[in-house]
Amino acid sequence: MTTLIAPAARPTRQTHLRAVPSLREQQAVRTAHPSNGRTVNDDSAPQSAPAAPAGPPSGSEPRGFALYVGLDEASAAADGVSLNVLVDALRRTIADLSPRAETYATVALASQDAGGRDIDIVRLALKEPGAVARVRSEAPARNADTGVVVDISRKRVTIDGESASLTYKEFELLQYLVLREGRTIERAELVDSLWQTGDEDAPGERTIDVHVRRLRAKLGRYEDIVRTVRGIGYRFDRHADVTIRYGAGAPSPDRF
Repeated sequence: MTTLIAPAARPTRQTHLRAVPSLREQQAVRTAHPSNGRTVNDDSAPQSAPAAPAGPPSGSEPRGFALYVGLDEASAAADGVSLNVLVDALRRTIADLSPRAETYATVALASQDAGGRDIDIVRLALKEPGAVARVRSEAPARNADTGVVVDISRKRVTIDGESASLTYKEFELLQYLVLREGRTIERAELVDSLWQTGDEDAPGERTIDVHVRRLRAKLGRYEDIVRTVRGIGYRFDRHADVTIRYGAGAPSPDRF
């Protein structure tokens, strides 16, 4: 066990944390108080009872809470502390108040040029439901006639509302990448998977690039949804302008 001893020259930092009285203790204080529930300015009129807090939804119960703290390292340093010190102090306070409590701390990261209040950035980075819902409600509605729609079940691709004239092999090539979203597919795998052995029109590992170029040309301004991984092959990454429709009977991406 390691014991930490603060340097003697450093003054003791005053804490502003205090224990919250339990409901029974609060009731005892109100009962013992001379006003006995009456307001300070009016000894004759009883104080109206506060509204009861809304209970949890049916079938659920509180299992803990989350406290979001908006504070960057520079601001914490200006106050003579750090994020680690604050986290440790909060954990110690919770342990003193409720030894059975379990705690978990995480730091919200954001780009240096991210604007807005620290607390809003933290809530959004940690996917707090209220913050996520607010951002979604403020986002402009997407035009259904724009972007790329890849309909796996119907083997059809539309671009900005217009049907794309993809050949059967071009669609198979796009579908193969889409169903393996985020994985780099080597050229040899594309050839072996999309062409039968002995096919006269089967491309080689290098001529597959020609098929990819033709596919990209038909995708127009959305050609970058098929990415080249230099020296390896190709990859499809999720894109804001791309909608994938699987439908009944379509190959499931969960297999890959």
